[in-house]
Amino acid sequence: MSESESAVSSRPLIGVSTYLDPQVSWGVWRLPAALLPAGYPRLVRAAGGLTAMLPPDDPAHAGAVVARLDGVVVAGGPDVEPERYGAVRDERTGPPARERDSWELALIEAALASGTPLLGICRGMQLMNVALGGTLIQHMDGHAEAVGVFGTHSVKPVPDTLYASIVPDASTDVPTYHHQAVDRLGRDLIVSAYAEDGTVEAVELPRPAWALGVQWHPEMGEDTRVMAALVRAAS
Repeated sequence: MSESESAVSSRPLIGVSTYLDPQVSWGVWRLPAALLPAGYPRLVRAAGGLTAMLPPDDPAHAGAVVARLDGVVVAGGPDVEPERYGAVRDERTGPPARERDSWELALIEAALASGTPLLGICRGMQLMNVALGGTLIQHMDGHAEAVGVFGTHSVKPVPDTLYASIVPDASTDVPTYHHQAVDRLGRDLIVSAYAEDGTVEAVELPRPAWALGVQWHPEMGEDTRVMAALVRAAS
């Protein structure tokens, strides 16, 4: 093995969950596909890791999958099914993605049980909250620019949290696109960042766990600090 190959093989392997879409077009094809926006592997690579895609699978296999990884990212995507947290569906909540919900909840549970570093992004943060018994606000305005357009707003860290140790800036502008948010916090979670309007923007578990969720989309920006912190923890 060459020196460059050895350096690559020593990089932490970060599993990232994916979409599962019944019809995706590329080239001459229109087929069902597991897909992931390119910003995710690009961010993992920039942060010093290697990416493995984790399309929905049998939830019973989640523990075995996580055991082969150094870190787990639960990616953004569709709304979490309200029935998962005991709520009546709001008419503005999107259609269910039951395979993703089941698989990603199992990934979260496996990561927490094994102590594997875990990062939830947007939907991933919301699902972390639900996995720990929390609930969600099903609709809010002002955190998406327009349909299919990312906006930007500032978030402020809560002092003495994991997130504040990663991004100590008094305020940071982040790429955002969501219409749901954390309502009641899940077991043991603490809030580690807020938006100016009071929306929960980051949650985490107390140390020694490394489990962090952010409501924004770091894969759509240039700031690698959150992903780099996951990669360091995964090392």
